[in-house]
Amino acid sequence: MGQFFNIALAVFAATGSFLFGYDSGVMTDVIQSPNFLSFFNTNPETSIIGAINSTFSGGAVFGSLMGGLTMDRFGRRMTVVIGAAINLLGACLQCGAQNLAMILVGRILAGWAIGVMSMSVPIYQSECAHPRIRGLIVGLTQQMIGVGFIVSTWVGYGSAQVPETSAFSWRFPLGFQAIPCIILIGGIMLFPESPRHLIETDRADEALKVLYKLHYDGSNEDWIQSEFNEIKLTIEAEKALTVPGWRIMFTVRAWRTRLMHATLVQVFTQMTGINVIGYYQTIMYHDLGIEGNRALLVSGIYNVVGPIFNLFFIILILDRVGRRKPLLFGTIGITIALICEAAIGSQVEKATGSRQHSLSIAGVFFLFCVSCIFSCSFGPISWVYMSEIMPFQIRGRGSAFATGIGNWLISTIWSQVAPIGLGNTKYKFYFIFVAFNLCVTLPTIYFVFKETKQLSLEEIDLLFGERALGTLPENLADKPVGEGHTELNEMTKTA
Repeated sequence: MGQFFNIALAVFAATGSFLFGYDSGVMTDVIQSPNFLSFFNTNPETSIIGAINSTFSGGAVFGSLMGGLTMDRFGRRMTVVIGAAINLLGACLQCGAQNLAMILVGRILAGWAIGVMSMSVPIYQSECAHPRIRGLIVGLTQQMIGVGFIVSTWVGYGSAQVPETSAFSWRFPLGFQAIPCIILIGGIMLFPESPRHLIETDRADEALKVLYKLHYDGSNEDWIQSEFNEIKLTIEAEKALTVPGWRIMFTVRAWRTRLMHATLVQVFTQMTGINVIGYYQTIMYHDLGIEGNRALLVSGIYNVVGPIFNLFFIILILDRVGRRKPLLFGTIGITIALICEAAIGSQVEKATGSRQHSLSIAGVFFLFCVSCIFSCSFGPISWVYMSEIMPFQIRGRGSAFATGIGNWLISTIWSQVAPIGLGNTKYKFYFIFVAFNLCVTLPTIYFVFKETKQLSLEEIDLLFGERALGTLPENLADKPVGEGHTELNEMTKTA
């Protein structure tokens, strides 16, 4: 079964990422529905729309943090189920909303669920992946996020063809998200739990069977046994460092460093501006002179382009070139595209006739460029890098913190302020992302980030200068854990 089963597991688990993309993208079309705007007495550039999007992101912050607890207690697979169940409830509330409060509560629940799944799905995929194809396996997270955006856009576009007096234009897109929830709840239990979680919960025999199911190709029994022994050795060693609560992540020096890497890659992803474009691209098209159904059509095409580039990248490039080079390329490329977008935006209002039409096309082109470059850099790599650099003992809580704070908290802020900023400053708004990318993202990736391609999760422990062997010092507050382990690290390397 081997690699095919491994990929099938990753694809099905990524249904949770599909929900991430669908829920994130669906409001782009919903807020363009005249019936929706009339029903809730608002317009696309008000704080109410910002609140609808920011409550989704805000719910995801807390959902991510909760996922860190449920992953350790109930496992990776069951955490995905919990997220899907919460999302199902949120979908029902949004679809049947009779007032703004129901929409907001439904969006909070949907965000909560997406927060849970956005940090648990990549971890589940990463712990089940073969080191040679881990980029592809975890990169499927971003691929399915993109597919979710595509489906949300075209469901919204199709629903918008009804008369303006019909609530179908927004109730159906919001209710549609219940379908993948039901599929995920019903099917995920057909796949095994992560072998690393099984070993951690004293089910080593079951874990070995899962490793064979995931990776056996008819001739690699020695590798599977070696991988099993390596996982078992590392997890048993890390159990000596088990401390309740979240404080341990910030106290162990090597773990603190890895938590910083994971959180920063999520922050940098948000600071590309990609979610602002995703949520509010119809406002940007309006500033370029593109309105109504034409804007929805362009939005639909925009959401298709990114996943095509992402699929090409994760299949052919990611596991060959690694993580750092695409991130550096992405930072520079997105920055240039945003500068060009701002330059065009500054000229559109002054232009008339065919010149304005040409500038509008150029503006759309550079927004598309941002999506394409993002899909070949931060899009897939943010999930891959975050999930693979965490040591097992804090993988749940660490990924929860990185996703909740680095991704969703920043996203919440942008969701609230972006429609106001775009309305007031228009093209000048892009320079916030340009400045951050040049002054913070680029030097940090170049000087700080490490290359992790084709290393096992246990080998990455050594890359960061730490194998979690030994015991905690008696006074944890006075002596950072991670010092004095050099000899044990050398013994592990020799073994």
